Amino acid sequence: MDFLNITWIPLIIALVISTLVMRKSRKTPNLPPGPTPLPIIGNLHIISHLPHRGISNLAQKYGPIMTLYFGSLPTIVISSSQLAEKVLKTQDHIFASRPLMGDDNHSLSPQKVAFAPHGPYWKFMRKIIIQELLSPKRLKSFESLRAQEVFAMIRSILHKANSDRAVDVTAEVGFLTNNIICIMSFGKKCDEAELGGKVFKEVLEEVLFLAAGFNYGDYIPLLGWIDLQGIRRKQAQLTNIFHTFMEQIIDQHIERRKNGNNLEYEDFVDVLLSLSEDESMEIKITRGHIKNVTYDLLAAATDTSGGILEWAMSELIRNPSAMKKAQEELDSFVGKNRLVQESDLPQLQYLQSVVKETLRLYPQAPLLLPHFSVENTTVGGYEIPQMTQILVNAWAIGRDPSAWEEATEFKPERFMGSQIDIKGQSFEMIPFGSGRRVCPGIGLAMSMVQLGLAQLLHCFDWSLPHKLDMSEAYGITLPRAVHLHAIPIPRLPLHLYQPKAP
Repeated sequence: MDFLNITWIPLIIALVISTLVMRKSRKTPNLPPGPTPLPIIGNLHIISHLPHRGISNLAQKYGPIMTLYFGSLPTIVISSSQLAEKVLKTQDHIFASRPLMGDDNHSLSPQKVAFAPHGPYWKFMRKIIIQELLSPKRLKSFESLRAQEVFAMIRSILHKANSDRAVDVTAEVGFLTNNIICIMSFGKKCDEAELGGKVFKEVLEEVLFLAAGFNYGDYIPLLGWIDLQGIRRKQAQLTNIFHTFMEQIIDQHIERRKNGNNLEYEDFVDVLLSLSEDESMEIKITRGHIKNVTYDLLAAATDTSGGILEWAMSELIRNPSAMKKAQEELDSFVGKNRLVQESDLPQLQYLQSVVKETLRLYPQAPLLLPHFSVENTTVGGYEIPQMTQILVNAWAIGRDPSAWEEATEFKPERFMGSQIDIKGQSFEMIPFGSGRRVCPGIGLAMSMVQLGLAQLLHCFDWSLPHKLDMSEAYGITLPRAVHLHAIPIPRLPLHLYQPKAP
């Protein structure tokens, strides 16, 4: 038997099994409607390279709850605020788990918190993250760090503005959020750290890009061992790079703690190492926990916060009247004789509205993370079998014309005086999810985004060197297809841009 015939064997087996699985699931009485799937690939062929948009288009035909097949596995997609509330609030106890994706060959051990099933391990680790790492007190301790890094970004932009050329705003805000999260996590910047010949940000971007892709091995298990796309091989390489890097970081922290060389604040690795010494913990914190928690925080906060900033700047630049209102508010409350501080942010209502409107139009997890039904139930009059993957299209919900006037237009004014929140209580927009699985890093994200945006608008006027391209790129988050380039013009007295004397 030659090689060609051998390689066709698993494909034929996969074809038979996927056909049987799809037939069985489609026999479920009253399953939500959806397009007819093909053997093996299901509906993957009709989902565009921007899945949130492709799925939204399908929902126009099949309704706000529909069934799609990723491979042979059925996935229920929710595209309305009313049904999202049923899934994420009313029946949150049924849908709070996560589906198991792939295998553990490229995973750090123990499990990553973001994708851990709902249960004692996840509850314990989430409590650690909320109470020890992202508590208001802990975030307050990093306030001066955030101010320092935002000011460094402003100085970098000012230096480039002197040469009268466009600045890569996407790169500037990307370095800002990367630097803040790295220092909070490790106690140092990682933009120049070499990891397998790559800088840290490149490794993180590759990890997120691979995570965004449809790995056929996740949906067609018999094909998983072939690794047709090379995704698992690449993930294993990147995991080894990150593993080696984190081993060095942890060793450095242990050595520094032994020598009594403490920093002015505890970074996340310091906090987790302290907890690892607590014998009373219900789960022993190990190096594996430290690596995975740190990985989750880096992946969740870096690209997303930078993405919110660049989309906000993109919309403001192409909507000069909105930018003018934001700058007038800053000038009125802060003035032009000092820089914005975090303590000013609660008073800047229009700036907050700009951020909310950006999150409505550009949620950085457009399909959220997948949910998983732990028992049979019904949603919207349809049956949802146990062990079914659920996707909530937050992008479509935020642009639903039945919930929003001029739904696709950028109008921050709609949030002035509005009680709609972004923390998962108002289902008209759920950029951070809702229920048990709501993102725990909302406070950190908002502190970085609001301060960064306020400084960019307060310190500079902005103009475009060419027509603005607002297209999106493929990703697990919602990146721009091309970097945002704009020309900054200083609008404050130049001495405010200078570092203060020690």
